[in-house]
Amino acid sequence: MNPVIGLDVSKGESEVQAFLDKRKPYKKSFSVLHNNKGLETLLHFMSEIEEETGVRPTVIFESTGHYHTSIVQFLEENNYLYIMVNPLLSYQAKKSSLRKVKTDAVDAFNLCELFYKEELEPYKQRGIQLLDLRNLTRQHETVTGIYVQTKLQFHSILDQVFPEYRGVFGDLYSKVSLKTLLEFSTSEAILKVGIDQLTDKIACECITRSEHWARDRAQKLIEAAQRNPFKSTLYQSHLFSLQMYIQMLLQYQEHLSELDDQIDALAEELEEYKIIQSIPGIGGKIAATIVSEIGEIERFSHPKKLVAFSGIDPSVHSSGKFTATINRISKRGSSQLRHALYMAALCGIRSSRNKKLKEFYDRKREEGKPFKVAMIACTNKLIHWIYTLLKRKENFLDLA
Repeated sequence: MNPVIGLDVSKGESEVQAFLDKRKPYKKSFSVLHNNKGLETLLHFMSEIEEETGVRPTVIFESTGHYHTSIVQFLEENNYLYIMVNPLLSYQAKKSSLRKVKTDAVDAFNLCELFYKEELEPYKQRGIQLLDLRNLTRQHETVTGIYVQTKLQFHSILDQVFPEYRGVFGDLYSKVSLKTLLEFSTSEAILKVGIDQLTDKIACECITRSEHWARDRAQKLIEAAQRNPFKSTLYQSHLFSLQMYIQMLLQYQEHLSELDDQIDALAEELEEYKIIQSIPGIGGKIAATIVSEIGEIERFSHPKKLVAFSGIDPSVHSSGKFTATINRISKRGSSQLRHALYMAALCGIRSSRNKKLKEFYDRKREEGKPFKVAMIACTNKLIHWIYTLLKRKENFLDLA
């Protein structure tokens, strides 16, 4: 016999359905909570199936973001084999049913039937280091997105309060610039203090610069305040918002700096990180993202599977004698990996950092390919190189 237990996982609970063998459902489905009591009930039920069949049941469920995390940990602790199904695969199986019914019980039942229809492989658990690195790189991407939005909002407020401030420092978002603006947010506050006090403040915030540089910035700050057309008495709410955004920007910069340090420390321990970073045009952050999103290269038996996982494979549409000539990429799989690979290809082509990739790009352009089509072709080429390097455990210079 070949028993299986299907779990329809949702937030905080799962629907359970068991099959003793193909077309042999066992009892009615029931739900269990994702707590100690609920998991003990599930373990007792799994032991019951094992006593009934003499074989340990396999557990099958859909990948559901993070809701299945407690189930995975529970199954691994009790040494049960489990299969995590791509939702796209289970969705196609559900569509084959004649009856249009969508309930948790039906979904668990369909997962059991899918187990007998398809040749599914057990889920290959990823290494803890790679999972940690993936979480860190995704957190960095999220915080960076919020940071960029905050910068745009800060820009709009600054234009209504102190637009002349923008030319005082070379980098408007540097710590010395933001902290100076936080203390002297209006032109009136700047004009009330002398150049000596402004020089001391700027020099204190930027100890790596000379006092002459600090005094020059202070002089420019006074000149900007004199040109500023807005009066702070009319924009009290804007001043509060400006100071709030400055504090947020400083906090985000600190968080991003801490994440950078953690990513670098974790990535340096991985051999795959050094291999990918050997490719010209790929820096540390992009390499860390690519490594963490790919995971163990053994999960992919062919480079085309890695291409499909990144969502750069072309979507094909053909019917009868008609075959579409314009096919867009599928954009399935990991969007983080796809973006990192595209940026890696773009960085390699610019300034001819990656001569092999630049030659390939030029050849595609000479063939009449549009820019985006040529870039996707370069990204595809880059994925094949990465797959070969990780399989062989070689650096890019060793690639024939």
